Parts: sequence; structure tokens; C-alpha cells
Amino acid sequence: MRTNLDDPRFTAVGLFAEAYTGLTTRFAAQFEQHHLSPVEFEVLMRLARSPGQRLRMTDLAGQTSLSTSGVTRVVDRMDRDGLVRREACPSDRRSSYAVITEPGLDRLDEVLPGHLELVQQWFIGQLEPDQLNQMLEALRIVRDAVNPCATAGSTGADVEAFTAPRQ
Repeated sequence: MRTNLDDPRFTAVGLFAEAYTGLTTRFAAQFEQHHLSPVEFEVLMRLARSPGQRLRMTDLAGQTSLSTSGVTRVVDRMDRDGLVRREACPSDRRSSYAVITEPGLDRLDEVLPGHLELVQQWFIGQLEPDQLNQMLEALRIVRDAVNPCATAGSTGADVEAFTAPRQ
């Protein structure tokens, strides 16, 4: 007996992948204008939004699309470019922190207005507030199941920010 290729599970995963790919493609072109790769943007955002604007390297790997060795390579490159720096962990000599620098924050300040316009145009603006709320709740459930290390910085306040009236 053959697998049912019309199974709605294929549709669900396929639509998610197609939407994600479409968004990341649009975002990547804008990042390139600012001499950032998508993964470098992801690292800067994670660090900027973390307490003390720092994360242990292992936590940064858990919160990004990178392996531990991948995080090391990206952070080393970004350190050479002055966007982040490494700091030793005082309580564990085997660990180190990645910390965003002032030039890293400046680069984010350059990128974020255009990025937020794209997010609004191609993602948030495509959905009604109730649709967005439901989708964010559903994505958190899935994210927490498949990537429990990625929960730093997730709060219900995100939804309110999207649905609050504009001034």
C-alpha cells in the first residue's frame, strides 16, 4: 500500500517551509545591503535581546540555526569584524560568552527599520490580528516541543505589540 500523498500533514509542513523560505529570501536581500548574512543578523538579534546582551556560546547555538561549531565560526568572524566579542565565563572556564558590541548594535540600528518594513509588508500585514495571535500561539507550542532551548525572550507581550493600534 502506498503512502497517501494527499495527507494534510504534508500540506502543513510544506506550506510552513514555503512561507519560511519566501520570507528568508526577501530578508536576505535586505541584510546583504548592510553587509550581513542572515545568520549574522540572527546572532546579533539574539544577543541584543538577551539579558546583558550576551549569551553563552552553547545557548546561542541552541537559539539559532547553528551547531555549536557553527556558532564558534560565526562568532569568530563577527569578532574579527568588531560586531561581537567573546568573554570568558567566570563560573565555568570551559564556557565563554558572545557579547554584542557597540558597532554590532549600530549595525542593527541600520538594518532594523528596513527589516521591520519587510516583516510588516510580507508577514504581519498579511494577517488579521486574531490570525496572528493564533499563529504565534501555535508556533510557540511547536517551537517549545522541537527546540526547547530557544525560549529565551519569548513573552506574550510580542502579540500585544503586533496588535496594538498604531499612532
